[in-house]
Amino acid sequence: MSATTHDAHDAHHHGPPPGYLTRWLFTTNHKDLGVLYLVFALAMFFVGGAMAMIIRAELFQPGLTLVDPHFFNQMTTMHALVMIFGAVMPGFTGLANWLIPVQIGAPDMALPRVNNWAFWLLPAGFVLLLATLFMPGGSPAGGWTMYPPLILQLGDAFPFLIFAVHILGISSIMGSINIVATILNLRAPGMTLMKMPLFVWAWLITGFLIIAVMPVLAGAVTMLLTDQYFGTSFFSAAGGGDPVMFQHIFWFFGHPEVYILILPAFGIVSAIIPTFTRKPLFGYSSMVYATASIAFLIFIVWGHHMFSVGMPLSGQLFFMYATMLVAVPTGVKIFNWMATMWQGSMTFETPMLFAIAFVLLFTVGGLSGVMLALAPVDLQYHDTYFVVAHFHYVLVTGAIFSIMAAVYFWLPKWTGHMYDERLGKWHFWLSTISVNVLFFPQHFLGLAGMPRRIPDYALQFADFNMISSIGGFAFGLSQLLFVWIIVKCVRGGEKATDEVWEGAKGLEWTLPSPAPYHTFETPPTVK
Repeated sequence: MSATTHDAHDAHHHGPPPGYLTRWLFTTNHKDLGVLYLVFALAMFFVGGAMAMIIRAELFQPGLTLVDPHFFNQMTTMHALVMIFGAVMPGFTGLANWLIPVQIGAPDMALPRVNNWAFWLLPAGFVLLLATLFMPGGSPAGGWTMYPPLILQLGDAFPFLIFAVHILGISSIMGSINIVATILNLRAPGMTLMKMPLFVWAWLITGFLIIAVMPVLAGAVTMLLTDQYFGTSFFSAAGGGDPVMFQHIFWFFGHPEVYILILPAFGIVSAIIPTFTRKPLFGYSSMVYATASIAFLIFIVWGHHMFSVGMPLSGQLFFMYATMLVAVPTGVKIFNWMATMWQGSMTFETPMLFAIAFVLLFTVGGLSGVMLALAPVDLQYHDTYFVVAHFHYVLVTGAIFSIMAAVYFWLPKWTGHMYDERLGKWHFWLSTISVNVLFFPQHFLGLAGMPRRIPDYALQFADFNMISSIGGFAFGLSQLLFVWIIVKCVRGGEKATDEVWEGAKGLEWTLPSPAPYHTFETPPTVK
């Protein structure tokens, strides 16, 4: 090859393609797609957050004050769908796209075109989903669980909802197949499975979970579709079907889905805590086995969402004990993070603050989960605000805090600039205080008997609802600061070193900051 052709080949190979549209529409580069996923997740975080603000504004005072009850129900339903499928899952997938190849020493993802396709299905799916808001009869208002017969009263928007769920599911499955194929086939020489970073392990297991349960959701919503339009009666008692069967199928997907939204968070926190404690992670192999055993156990606990449907005693006992068993490997993880911090020389940069808050507040969510696992008392908690408080402690202070921790942790590696540490700490304290003001009172509301998904409530719930709404608006506003910190960091700032954080371990910290467009074309050797 002559020098000139070699140079041209290199120029093509080492930078992004010319042309802004060409680059972002057709890119197969894992870093570009990671950026697209993360920007999309951030946008959907604000769309879902705006819906939450409508909910909290209506509940600020008793009485039907702002929106009509049907629109309120649409907001509760869409808020959940947008946050789960639009914010948290794409956020974790974006981190996986950016980080997994550079953490395992791979040049790119195993299936780059599939990667592009998986991403672009997401905006298409959400255009369909959000379009239902403008259709006659309106968007889904029967809860994100889509229980029949309520969801079948939806009208013209119903097939659009089902089609949107299918598209989002296909995107998740394609992304997961790609991640699993990359991890199993493209690791650098010397990187055995038990040498992989825990973020990679967490995603390997999550990838298998998504591939296993997304088709179950697809089956359930397709059965709804045929019940509505093709005369089947899977879930219609009049035709010999059973509406409770839908709940069984849905939660067989739904409970693993909860862990799909939290396992990658365990991987992120397991990367951040050792870095800022300057100690290796305590009990690496027990962490791997704990993650794998959680993934096994969550397939046999779906019935704990259904203690109030008239389940036989033997069923209640089985699901109760199986659910309480999940607390064991989860407790192992929490113990290991605390043991890692024990007697370490800790510093408290923003990623570490978010990671510590994650460990503490996720544990609060876990403890209320153990309460909900007890079949006899669950009859009291079921469908109250106690459940809302429980899963928001798991998914906001769990999943979303871990994504924020990850952004602060790896942003200097992505952009080549350090973010503003003072503003980062402001964002942390505003978010942490307001999120507790928002969700902690909801435990008391639930214990006092306030049902979820209602636009109006009795007078005795007024004070805690007002406190909760104030916390909600404060939390929402603090996220604008998060966006400003990211924008400011992308535009410039103090130059980041290659290692970024003193004592950071892993292949990604051997790359220059910002990481070049193509990395590890010659695979590194892991000692």
